[in-house]
Amino acid sequence: MSFLPELRYPSVPELIASAQALAAQEPGLCTLRQVGVSRAGRPLHLLSVGHARRAVLVVAGAHANEPTGGSTLRVLAERVLAERELRADTSWHFLLCADPDGASLHVTPAPRSLLDYHLGFYRPTGAEQPEWSPSVLPPDRLPPETRTLTGVIDELRPYLQVTLHGTDLGGSWVQLTRAVPGLAEPFAKSAAQLHIPVETGASDAAGWPAAGPGVHVMPGPETGVAYPSMPDDARHSTWYHAHRYGGLTAVVEVPMWASDLVDDRAPHPAPAAAIRRLARRLTGDAREVERILAEAQPRLDGLDGPLLRASRWVLGLIPGLAEDWIHTPPAGTTMAYVGSVDAFGRRLPLRAAAMLLRVLRETDDRAAPRLEHLVADWCDAFAERFRARWVPLEHQVEHQSRTVLVAAQQARERAG
Repeated sequence: MSFLPELRYPSVPELIASAQALAAQEPGLCTLRQVGVSRAGRPLHLLSVGHARRAVLVVAGAHANEPTGGSTLRVLAERVLAERELRADTSWHFLLCADPDGASLHVTPAPRSLLDYHLGFYRPTGAEQPEWSPSVLPPDRLPPETRTLTGVIDELRPYLQVTLHGTDLGGSWVQLTRAVPGLAEPFAKSAAQLHIPVETGASDAAGWPAAGPGVHVMPGPETGVAYPSMPDDARHSTWYHAHRYGGLTAVVEVPMWASDLVDDRAPHPAPAAAIRRLARRLTGDAREVERILAEAQPRLDGLDGPLLRASRWVLGLIPGLAEDWIHTPPAGTTMAYVGSVDAFGRRLPLRAAAMLLRVLRETDDRAAPRLEHLVADWCDAFAERFRARWVPLEHQVEHQSRTVLVAAQQARERAG
């Protein structure tokens, strides 16, 4: 039985059906169980392969708009089942989707373009994201998805947690809560073989030490952050929960569309001035979306669904981020870093606009056509500026899978 992904991203029900088939195929090695429920009552499932006490936990679907992880997860599960040496002294556990509610709202399973991707875009507020909510909420208000994830970590005590993430446009990179020696070289080799650029200046990891190109080690709690205004501080995420048991977390990012510009390690001639220009564009773009929202607001009274809530949340982040960029010295000075900031600055207002557009379309609001043009123009400009090229889904999955397996091997050797 094969679970190689089709040329589209699987839905959560399809992931569950795949896991059920695996568990039925090898009942002595595989178990599938419900470990929690979402805020809307959707089940959260854990597929386990092997019985060793030493454990790896792989998490997919923490961000609704990053669908590659589901495809990677089911390929990894099948590979672990087929290759005895991978489970000789390690059990593997796969959380099929950390946010099934979010996944039900992001509706672009087979995007042909950045516009297709954004027309079905959804990413919840920070407080509603399972991994990020501990950085913005007190412990007694954490959503059930977060409590389920930390509960699974408490039960398994994994020496390695891998969380499968992705980016719409850019390159691949890895974020680690502790260094994993020996990971950088095979990571770079895999990316090169599959023609995936390594994002050497990822703004998500701004100022973090690098163990190699694109492999970043997160700062400890005692250090500062590159963007003080941003509420989603990685140091307070669920990524550090495995440290209670001597483990660590690897966040493996892969792009849907690649840009070779994010792997340009040449020094930028004037990074501070460039980022100030990007901050001005960011605030200008946000104002365009805010004007449309303000015009439509009287017709949206009484609406507070997840799409509208998330759009407003993103718009609320932008003024502080722009101030960070203007008043804080750049955390990086390469062409790649400035390019990553450029992409980040395009991404935020585009996401806010895309989610607002979905609301306006659903309500048949007269402001929708103007916003449609804006979203389409920004998608075209984004793709053109970064010379976007589609990364075949099988390449996304293969690179992410390889990185997970190497990280597990190297982290196991480190753990002893």
